[in-house]
Amino acid sequence: MPINKVRLRKLHRILAPIAILPLLLTASTGILYQIAVVSGNRTQFMGLLDLHQGIFGSLNLAPVYPLLNGLGLITLAVTGMMMWFQTRPKRQNRA
Repeated sequence: MPINKVRLRKLHRILAPIAILPLLLTASTGILYQIAVVSGNRTQFMGLLDLHQGIFGSLNLAPVYPLLNGLGLITLAVTGMMMWFQTRPKRQNRA
């Protein structure tokens, strides 16, 4: 049963703002921490590693943070690809 285009877009539109914040946080803190490691300043930037792993002060989401990030990314990728394939123009055969 094909998914209705409107429902697919609505799902993608709802999930995108929710999923993009943790994904951007994970990517940016990972990049910044790696720069700190390469420059020899690892110990001064351990707070970045905590944020990267999902530890936000007293709120420790480390056990579920990677799972939620992964599920969000996969869901957005799948719904995005489905929308892309549904809206691509069909090729016309020229004989």
